[in-house]
Amino acid sequence: MSIIRNSILAITMVSGAAWGQVSVTIDPAKPGPVINKNVYGQFAEHLGTGIYEGMWVGPDSKQPNTKGWRNDVLGALKELKVPLVRWPGGCFADEYHWREGIGPRGERPVKVNTMWGGVAETNAVGTHEFFDLAELLGADTYVNGNLGTGSNQEMAEWMEYMTSDTKSTLAELRRKNGRDKPFKVDFFAVGNEAWGCGGDMTPAHYTNLYKTAASFIKAPHGARPKFIASGGNDHDSKWTETLSREVKNNMDGISFHYYTIPTGKWDVKGAATGFPETEWISTMKNTLAIDGMIRSNVKILDKNDPTKKVGFMVDEWGTWYDVEKGTNAGFLYQQNSLRDAVVAALNFNIFHAHAERVRMTNIAQMVNVLQAMILTDKDKMLLTPTYHAYRMYVPFQDATSLPVSIKGNVNYSLGKVSVPQVSASAARGKDGKMYLALVNTNPNKDVDVTVNVAGGAAKAAQGSVLTAPAMDAHNTFAAPDNVKPAAFSAQAAGGKLSVKVPAKGVVVVNVE
Repeated sequence: MSIIRNSILAITMVSGAAWGQVSVTIDPAKPGPVINKNVYGQFAEHLGTGIYEGMWVGPDSKQPNTKGWRNDVLGALKELKVPLVRWPGGCFADEYHWREGIGPRGERPVKVNTMWGGVAETNAVGTHEFFDLAELLGADTYVNGNLGTGSNQEMAEWMEYMTSDTKSTLAELRRKNGRDKPFKVDFFAVGNEAWGCGGDMTPAHYTNLYKTAASFIKAPHGARPKFIASGGNDHDSKWTETLSREVKNNMDGISFHYYTIPTGKWDVKGAATGFPETEWISTMKNTLAIDGMIRSNVKILDKNDPTKKVGFMVDEWGTWYDVEKGTNAGFLYQQNSLRDAVVAALNFNIFHAHAERVRMTNIAQMVNVLQAMILTDKDKMLLTPTYHAYRMYVPFQDATSLPVSIKGNVNYSLGKVSVPQVSASAARGKDGKMYLALVNTNPNKDVDVTVNVAGGAAKAAQGSVLTAPAMDAHNTFAAPDNVKPAAFSAQAAGGKLSVKVPAKGVVVVNVE
């Protein structure tokens, strides 16, 4: 198989191909839980050019826009069928005061964004602008309340402003600001990262604050959002333990944050490009570790919440590298390579495996920040490899998960580090078709995978493949199509598919 850059490549496996040593079996007769569409949620924080310039240019800009939002970015995001957007943070949320972001934009106070870069925050994007964005994308909304520098009253009044259909002063203020009908708030979080930038709290202290806050933040009947509590990060499950044991009402989910860092060290994380293979494999190992973290937290939830009311929401995840040289360190701008696409696909497969509890995830972040879908430079825009991974996995949104077993999986090893070479996930899409995703973590070797369908015979597969010659292959404004999906098809022999998954590759197909 050859990889041809900058062209559409159809890879066809014909009947009679040699069967590989790795075998994947899908069992369509035993459907599992639905993969909530919000597993493919996004995150937009007031951070760097993630919102301003990257997405928001204002209605008076010469840049083509709709209600101030860039048309090119909107169009690209619509292709992902973005199901959910989280806003306004992140760490920024606990310094955000919603009243400063309403009313005429020219009269809104200009603040200093002390969390990210010390730059001016004009408050040009506030509540109304955010809901415009969500409605333009057809996405659900996830609003993060300010527990850190705010108050229960402030959060309660924000909820009333957004959701009340009465003639209250706050509802009338919303109408005065141009919105007659209430906004639809789907999720609301009480604070963010209470263990760190959200207040440096203990689980017990936050739990008490959460219970009080959630009891006062009210919405009209039928308009109550799902409430999310700020949970733990990395290997810390104490937050899930305390919250799920102590909170019996007004909690629909517990958040969790985990970032994949190649070196595992916050001070020197590793570069986004030009990295050695040792950092490729360490990135694979570190991202796969989230599976164990989810398992340990789900075990606690199953003990304390046997009716499975509470979801486990991974509302911040993704790769985090050293910022690009010459950029503001507080803007968290990093390049996005094929490695990021492979990381994304591995995480998708893990989230699917825990679909019963993992009902939302939000990658950090949509545009120009960390593991972004899109990078912009003034009026220019490009799609990242991570964007393409999301596009390939669209059929998994609200699909019904199907059991997948892997036999004969080999390890990809370098030095003392080893990871499984093949990751797989399957589901029955809303369109009735069966979809299979395969990931090859090995950057050097293709892998032959035999695909079996239990109780039936596979006939063929059609879909796409994403790979490139270099581990750090990435798109630039001069060459925006260096990394993009190519057409992929496979034919069966004897009821089995033989699929060659290229090195450092992601394949998503409809199995017929």
